[in-house]
Amino acid sequence: MNVIFIEDDPMNRRVVADMLDVAGATMAEAENGEIGLKMIDAHDYDMALIDLRMPGMDGITAIKAIRARTDAKAKMPIIVVTADTALDLRERCIAAGADEVLFKPVAMDALFEAMGRILAGGEGDVIL
Repeated sequence: MNVIFIEDDPMNRRVVADMLDVAGATMAEAENGEIGLKMIDAHDYDMALIDLRMPGMDGITAIKAIRARTDAKAKMPIIVVTADTALDLRERCIAAGADEVLFKPVAMDALFEAMGRILAGGEGDVIL
């Protein structure tokens, strides 16, 4: 599995990269939405993990840009990984096109469960 993680904090990227490494997945890193979208243009990823609060383009805008594409990449599974706890967060993320919402710090089992559920075509949105 080839995953892109769009996240401005290098420590958060490293932690998730180590988790994905355990599962044999590879992870590309982008420190903001603009870079992430350029990387998605240039490469194929099986899934995107996206933080919400980043300098420049935020996660919601990046998700909307991915979903607005006219190619197969528009359907790429997206998991939001955030420390934001706003009351309407889940609704905003789902409305933008996210498949799942996970809160930091993300536990490895929660990440793998969410990824597996999406890849298996599971129904429903889950906040872990």
